[in-house]
Amino acid sequence: MPLLISEVLAAGTLAKNPQPSIPTHDGLLLRPWKTEDAPAVHEAFQDPVMHRWHHFATESVEEVLGLIEEWRKAWEGESNAYWAVADEDTDRLLGRVALRRIEPFEGAAEVAYWTASAARGQGVASRAVTALTRWAFESIGFHRLELTHSVRNEASCRVAVKTGFALEGTKRSALLHPDGWHDMHLHARVS
Repeated sequence: MPLLISEVLAAGTLAKNPQPSIPTHDGLLLRPWKTEDAPAVHEAFQDPVMHRWHHFATESVEEVLGLIEEWRKAWEGESNAYWAVADEDTDRLLGRVALRRIEPFEGAAEVAYWTASAARGQGVASRAVTALTRWAFESIGFHRLELTHSVRNEASCRVAVKTGFALEGTKRSALLHPDGWHDMHLHARVS
């Protein structure tokens, strides 16, 4: 059956080049993951706040090494893309930002992020999301980016609003968290 529309992003748009580092131009760098990040990721996932909003914990640095390898390989598969958020001067890991559920044909993806406990309250998530969004729209040509979070996660809602992701609605009982089903806010930006 012939298509009446063309794809927004051609297959290989991401994977044809190495995963880039993306500066925020205010002291942070979104960069590909390194094995040296494993201890800091393991430490970040010991935080009870991370347990509240994420589906998994890490039990060892060795387990995180496997996770980092998955994050690094995801770039080639073009279904997810993960960056470490690091201090530009010291390379200290401050968090993660990602494009998940990438749909090249539709030019759409979901933005996701977390921030290490020591880096919270410093605008790390909003600065990383802003830089990733700018890169996705201007350098790659994405059409739509979504951002979802539990309606109970007020900090994530502030990040979404601060970075220009308009609230489009509430997905009822949409995601299972450790404490049960949560309604999720759906925010989005369109290029």
